[in-house]
Amino acid sequence: MVTVPLGSRSYPIYIGKDLLRNAGKYFLRHRIGRSLVIITDSNVARRHLDVFTRSVEAKHYAVRTIILPPGEKLKSIGSIEKIFSQLLRWNIERSATIVALGGGVIGDLAGFVAATYQRGIGFVQVPTTLLAQVDSSVGGKVGINHPLAKNMIGAFYQPAFVLADTSVLRTLPKRELICGLGEVVKYGIILDRKFFEFIERNVGKVLSGDQKILQHVIQRCCELKAYVVEHDEKEQNLRAILNYGHTIGHALEQSGDYGFLKHGEAILYGMIAETHVAFDLKMISLKEKDRIEQLIQKIPIPSLSPLKLKYAGLIAAMKKDKKVKDGSIRMPLPIKIGKVTLPMTITDQSIRHSIEYVKIFGV
Repeated sequence: MVTVPLGSRSYPIYIGKDLLRNAGKYFLRHRIGRSLVIITDSNVARRHLDVFTRSVEAKHYAVRTIILPPGEKLKSIGSIEKIFSQLLRWNIERSATIVALGGGVIGDLAGFVAATYQRGIGFVQVPTTLLAQVDSSVGGKVGINHPLAKNMIGAFYQPAFVLADTSVLRTLPKRELICGLGEVVKYGIILDRKFFEFIERNVGKVLSGDQKILQHVIQRCCELKAYVVEHDEKEQNLRAILNYGHTIGHALEQSGDYGFLKHGEAILYGMIAETHVAFDLKMISLKEKDRIEQLIQKIPIPSLSPLKLKYAGLIAAMKKDKKVKDGSIRMPLPIKIGKVTLPMTITDQSIRHSIEYVKIFGV
């Protein structure tokens, strides 16, 4: 178990096997109200909804379920309106709890619903992907996308607890493990050199779904994120380092209309590009840069060639990033493996060089 220490709003992250089968006891432990609304997608529902529902119903919880189509495009104003309408038709009261059963998209969407319905109701995260278990379910960032920009509408809203069942990762397609590795590698680069070295040695075991390795990876990522969130819950300073790889990564993700690259894949390319920015500015050595690239090259990600990336479009997307200040693009940059800067202003020339570089890297 990892604790996110936020005073009276502190909460635990439970990590282990077969937690879904015993989910009801955790809801009782945390005195969660008897009315639950599970928000999930059709892929997750097919694999895990029955097991989870049986567990909480056995502890006498009343359960309603909203099943949505999968995909990043779900994080929209239209989806939120449909969910609110359903909650109102059911007369869901403030004492109810929203349960996010799914990956990062479901967690972000359901969390935003919980944060805003009746000005805030109970919320529990039950992440079912590697990316969600190591990153997006922890720390309270919730929100949706706008057609013009990613994650620009949202809130900070912490869950009562997080239930990360490593057993569900056995059912994940390999591409979802690859996606999760984007955030896993990020934590090593920004905060923990020894953890980066662990991933170097064990990346193949992560991709093969080794349960022991995955549990260690999830535990360490959650510990690192909990440390950052404890010191900067609302991203006024330190928490911004978690956006390493995301400024350019989000632009690459958007360039494929959120359908070609999955989030973690885009972040892997984003880290390559932003590390190149740091190298261009003589902030990181060639040896360290090469080591980052060599690890990412061990992870099979789609070629960028089909995207036909255009500099103007990518820059326009980056200009809508939350870290932009006075119209200038800002991003955290690696100094060495295990340490990054706070967001700093980057020139158009450096960004152009990095985009040209990542296009070659991603052929």
